Amino acid sequence: MNVAWWTTSHTVMAALLIGFAIAHSGLAALRPWGEGLIGARLYRVGFALVSIPFATVLIIYFFNHRYDGATLWQVQGVAGVQATVWILSAISFLFLYPATFNLLEIAAIAKPEVHLYETGIIRITRHPQMVGQVIWCIAHTLWLGTTFTLVTSLGLIAHHVFAVWHGDYRLAQKYGEAFIAARDRTSVIPFRAILDGRQTLHLKEFLKPAYLGVSAFIALLWWGHPWLMVMTAKVPW
Repeated sequence: MNVAWWTTSHTVMAALLIGFAIAHSGLAALRPWGEGLIGARLYRVGFALVSIPFATVLIIYFFNHRYDGATLWQVQGVAGVQATVWILSAISFLFLYPATFNLLEIAAIAKPEVHLYETGIIRITRHPQMVGQVIWCIAHTLWLGTTFTLVTSLGLIAHHVFAVWHGDYRLAQKYGEAFIAARDRTSVIPFRAILDGRQTLHLKEFLKPAYLGVSAFIALLWWGHPWLMVMTAKVPW
């Protein structure tokens, strides 16, 4: 590609993102067949053994190449920007990780199921992971301002936008009319269903250990962020 700012790392990251999207969404699509073949728990273990290492590679590669390519803007010295980025990042994790509350199912201790939720954060948006990813991408693209970060963010957002359609499709296949009714009472765009009267927030629904765990994770990430940068830099990618 004859573009001055497009480095080899841009190509590698784009390929990694495409590979992860195919693996993650492909395994999700094959879930009914796979669970019928080897059982729900074993399929979940296989899913994790593919997705977690792949995601770890993506994260390390992003950390190590985040300043590659051209610098589109530089706002790291502007007052208030760092605080804004940290606040947006914290909000993004509140959307990203409580999207799935059944930790025992994630770990395959309990039998993994496909659930139809309509409470808690789902009242705000039916696809909180997509919303959280978009917020994370906006925050980090603002902070880093490089073409590598922009390419990474656009790839992540594209995958999650596809996942919105794919997730709704799989829920419709499993739940039929029950999902259609739930879809009509919720929205993809944050707070839209609340603003037009289809949903009402119930704050007690947010009093769950998952939110406490995410809050602790955000605090740990803030504390350990410099150490994380040092450790990933030791990986020769």
